[in-house]
Amino acid sequence: MARFTLPRDLYHGKGSLAELKNLKGKKAVLVVGGGSMKRFGFLDKAIGYLKEAGMEVKLIENVEPDPSVETVMKGAQVMREFEPDWIVSMGGGSPIDAAKAMWVFYEYPETSFEEIIQPFSFPTLRQKARFCAIPSTSGTATEVTAFSVITDYAKGIKYPLADFNITPDVAIVDPELAETMPPKLTAHTGMDALTHAIEAYVSTMHCNYTDPLALKAIEMVFQYLPASYNGDMAARDQMHDAQCLAGMAFSNALLGIVHSMAHKTGAAFKNGHIVHGCANAMYLPNVIRFNAKNPKAAERYAQIARYVGLTGDSTQALVTALCDKIEDYNRQLNIPKCIKEYENGMVPEDEFKEKLKNVAALAISDACTGSNPRIPTQEEMEKLLTYCYYGQKVDF
Repeated sequence: MARFTLPRDLYHGKGSLAELKNLKGKKAVLVVGGGSMKRFGFLDKAIGYLKEAGMEVKLIENVEPDPSVETVMKGAQVMREFEPDWIVSMGGGSPIDAAKAMWVFYEYPETSFEEIIQPFSFPTLRQKARFCAIPSTSGTATEVTAFSVITDYAKGIKYPLADFNITPDVAIVDPELAETMPPKLTAHTGMDALTHAIEAYVSTMHCNYTDPLALKAIEMVFQYLPASYNGDMAARDQMHDAQCLAGMAFSNALLGIVHSMAHKTGAAFKNGHIVHGCANAMYLPNVIRFNAKNPKAAERYAQIARYVGLTGDSTQALVTALCDKIEDYNRQLNIPKCIKEYENGMVPEDEFKEKLKNVAALAISDACTGSNPRIPTQEEMEKLLTYCYYGQKVDF
């Protein structure tokens, strides 16, 4: 038996933010990030709509990129004091992910963070509140997923939390919010969406319900991402839908080792974080080459290539064409080729080598690895990360 879970209601299209006025409740806490939603006027709109719904509103602001365990615990304390019956989060993946985790500790204050690290181990939610998610970026699709990524800065580890309990009740996918994204964020989030869809399609958990969503998302990203990056707002609106379709696919089919590697390299190095979508974009072609040694996975990649109009006289030729297309998009989007080139050498070679064994072990143990079509050994993961560090093509 398999399971397919989505939000109870999904509102989409320009102006759909106004659906907030139709929520039924007495109190809403609104969780947001660093200020872009306030600058562009969407925060005031959201507050106004919630008040029209007859609710008292309390803000939790300034959730940082890559939200921390500490931010989650502080937000949960605010919720326990305010006692909302709606948790609404608006912005990029970070505030929505943080709000999902806050939700757990609001309803179950005795639970520890360590207890929910294990996939699908959450207590039953909706005892006190329901959840509404409103994305402003076109990549994470956390508004429709059973996932949240929280960072333990003391350990230098990003934890992907996974449980169908944290799939939002309501998603509002209004492309007007995404039109505010700068080009670099558009590139990173777009390649994150592409990675979600491709990993979902080749996942060992894929099924007839997830495959069409993944393929359509891949087609739309390839069609619209370059124009969206270059400021075409009609294409930007299409990308907002594409990332949501990709999220529906991967939330139910799960992901693979591109995400395992991105999670575990993201916060591992002392000079700063490797942005998640950028990491995915850098690692994806080499992971495809690695996974394609599995014949079933190779055929799945070939199916993707055919679907988007690529040609080749063999399965391997189609896999190569797909990798070439992704790398061409990375160049168009000014995404670095490898970790060594990221942010002008932010990750020094000696630090990478020093931490390689541990990062590889953590990546193998990541929740996303279990549904990858080829499970790497410790040695293989170290080699794969090394190839991704230097920008070499995987050949094993």
